[in-house]
Amino acid sequence: MGSQSGLSAFESLKYQGDRLADAVIADLVAGGRTGAVNEVLAQFRENDQPIPQDLPESVRQYLVDTDAPPWWADLDRVASAYEFFVDDGVHVASVLSFGAMVNCYAQPRPSRVLSLTHRLNQPHRRLSETSQFVLNMMGPEPFGSGGGFVPTIQKTRLIHAAVRYFVTRSGEWDVEADGVPLCQQDMLGALLIFSVQVIDGMRRMGIAVTEREAEDYYYVWRVTGAMLGIPPEAMPETLAAAQDLNAEVVEATYGPSAEGVELTRNLLRLYEDMVPGTAFDGVVSAMVRQVVTEEVADWLEVPRSRGWGRVVGAGVRVMRLLERSEDRSRTATAVLDKAGSLLLGGSVRTLTNGQSTALSIPADLREKWLAAGVCPVAPQRTP
Repeated sequence: MGSQSGLSAFESLKYQGDRLADAVIADLVAGGRTGAVNEVLAQFRENDQPIPQDLPESVRQYLVDTDAPPWWADLDRVASAYEFFVDDGVHVASVLSFGAMVNCYAQPRPSRVLSLTHRLNQPHRRLSETSQFVLNMMGPEPFGSGGGFVPTIQKTRLIHAAVRYFVTRSGEWDVEADGVPLCQQDMLGALLIFSVQVIDGMRRMGIAVTEREAEDYYYVWRVTGAMLGIPPEAMPETLAAAQDLNAEVVEATYGPSAEGVELTRNLLRLYEDMVPGTAFDGVVSAMVRQVVTEEVADWLEVPRSRGWGRVVGAGVRVMRLLERSEDRSRTATAVLDKAGSLLLGGSVRTLTNGQSTALSIPADLREKWLAAGVCPVAPQRTP
């Protein structure tokens, strides 16, 4: 997409929604059936679970039409990313939480959508839902039987469509000037933030990621993006091309906004509340500043902590040295492992604002993380 025509194609995504999901939401609102559908879909959690019978035809057809990965998806290649998740999945989640979430808030237009949507302007809920989405993606066969990723994707598309429907009709959004809320341009931008920028953030934290691992991780996101409704032709085929597009058009949209500052402040407050006491006040901001660029951190008014900044920076240098010497010290990785434990499961009650919702780790991945001593959720007890 380095050409002018490529940039024009990217700009055109600003006015594209999701035809399939948008039609379902319009039908449900017209029939006044959104509440009943929510109750049914709450029980629809497994890839191979039969579609519930007591659903409107529009919803049933949507679930049929969106239940399989695209024809071009190489599921063996998807499965090859699993070993990367076994080794570094906790770190993926940590960097996604400390960096990718904040980078999303550096985009003024999507941040405005989040601020206009009360449900999404709740950091505990958004972090919990994003964490669960990524955990479902980390299973050994995320699109196959036994997982729960496909229903998660299908529900996510419907949530986005509902946001588009109500924000467009709120009287506070100008489609002609601002494009469609949560448009395909925003979706592609988020995909690149959660894929390309997570890899960059991991490397910035001193985590070694091979080119093959990075390619496989991006590929899983590319298949996921197609299932989320992003036009396949809009997503670069290779990681290198995705990195170019990210630098050329996604990071170019970054800038300061009142909404982005507020969203970031709320997210940082949530993280700090998850760490007991006050001894570690400032470490969260220092971690964020290590993962995102200094310019983004300044735009979003991420506080500076000179002392913790030095500690985090020193830890990163140690980790890089140990990675190069192929000595994965438990001491060096303890900070990120602890961050992953907090963000993925150690404080589920905090994440969900006291609600009983719990994050579910794919069973095979949970077993391997437990064996390695990095599982963020304790093993489930049998009655």
